[in-house]
Amino acid sequence: MKIKIFLILILLLPGLQQVFGQQIATKWDHWNNLVGNWEGEGNGQPGKGLGSFSIQPDLNKHILLRKGHTEFPAANGQAAISHDDLMVIYPDYTGLVSKAIYFDNEGHTINYTIAYIDNSIVFTSETIPNMPGFRLSYELLDKETVNIKFAMSSPQKPDEYKTYVEGISKKVK
Repeated sequence: MKIKIFLILILLLPGLQQVFGQQIATKWDHWNNLVGNWEGEGNGQPGKGLGSFSIQPDLNKHILLRKGHTEFPAANGQAAISHDDLMVIYPDYTGLVSKAIYFDNEGHTINYTIAYIDNSIVFTSETIPNMPGFRLSYELLDKETVNIKFAMSSPQKPDEYKTYVEGISKKVK
């Protein structure tokens, strides 16, 4: 009896691997205009800053990597700030690009879910009790211009986001 079950499993295994192991095609359509290198400037709580970022496919186009660098010069008694970040944007099991994880040189790690609204891509952090919430938005103004807004919410009012920094970037490559 055990040998029959074993033989049946061996015969079924290649078929199961084909059904469950099949790659789902990633749907990158919303990202086509954002892939590239960007430069811009913005204003916010840290002051006025200049920055750049890139969004590039990686791992055989299974993920996107976003790398950013922003400089806020010293002003009003505040020290200069240099901010670097890295984000991995990836699909869920259906192939829809719906998740991202963010890291920066200040030690922050943020897990995001992604929504697509008109000409915008909106990243919203997962809710963690007693922690602020974060929302990052890219609004494509045209094929060469994007408005970027980073907003935060307080732990007491997790659905009320206030802009921390906002800026316009132009595609350079």
